[in-house]
Amino acid sequence: MGARIGIIGAGQVGAAAGYLLSATPGISQIVLVDQNEARAAGEAADIGHAAAFGTAARVSEGDYADLAGASVVVITAGASLKPGQTRLELLQQNLKMTDTIIDQVLKVAPDAVLLFATNPVDVMPAIAVHRYGLPPGRAIGTGCSLDSIRFRDRLADYLGVASQSVHAYVLGEHGDSSVLHWSHAQVAGMPVTEFAAQLGRPIDAAMQARMAEDVRTSAYRIKAGKGVSNFGIGGCIARLVKAIVADEQSVFAVSTCMPELLGVRDTCVSLPHLIGARGASTPFLPGLNAQETEALRASAALLAGTIADGLQSLQR
Repeated sequence: MGARIGIIGAGQVGAAAGYLLSATPGISQIVLVDQNEARAAGEAADIGHAAAFGTAARVSEGDYADLAGASVVVITAGASLKPGQTRLELLQQNLKMTDTIIDQVLKVAPDAVLLFATNPVDVMPAIAVHRYGLPPGRAIGTGCSLDSIRFRDRLADYLGVASQSVHAYVLGEHGDSSVLHWSHAQVAGMPVTEFAAQLGRPIDAAMQARMAEDVRTSAYRIKAGKGVSNFGIGGCIARLVKAIVADEQSVFAVSTCMPELLGVRDTCVSLPHLIGARGASTPFLPGLNAQETEALRASAALLAGTIADGLQSLQR
């Protein structure tokens, strides 16, 4: 008997995640929940037909009661980014809706791991932790796990190596204040800048700045071209759920609530975590140079302020 997975929000992100999860070993049932019941039913049927070609996962539409017994509930519902809009600007649009969703989910699936993809994704776990008492490791934002893949992919493309050979993370906010962790990025067991120099493709400060801009603006460029960024985050969700269901203890840069980071209290940013059946471990703080330390502290402070404002707004 495999795991039951719930997905709240049957839009393009939820549907992409559901489709990929339908082919994930260890998952036997996926339940799509959406205010638009017809949309959820249509997506469930379409994904289920695709799943029938290769797997036995059952995909269905449902309501909150059908999430009982779910191992993981993925929350993707909410307004998405519009051109020129930042993730933090979505806060008021998505805050109360997400609060209501958490309340409904925990009534029927109190032991589930909640995985948030709704923006601002670094704020939403704080609602579950501070308003509903969920342990920080069971309220996970997808955070910079996708940004880290984009960073590795950009480096791999420039260096002409497989992305699996690149070990690099993006830390902090999933947004404009994210921190590319250059000081400990590695290929072949050596700093990526040293590897690049030996390869004859040096990475100077100007190239680092260009790559950072590419990584931070990837979603904006994708949305400008096709109107939505759904497959990348769908793949990210599916990979994280797989790590939870299989109890992998794999390392991902996800966001969880932490009482203190670099002198900033009550923030929620991406750091490396082990991901397994209980959700996320306590975060690991990697070695940082002075510039990265200040940038991560600023990112944590920005989110701490946004979280405080959001929680205050919900109490009114």
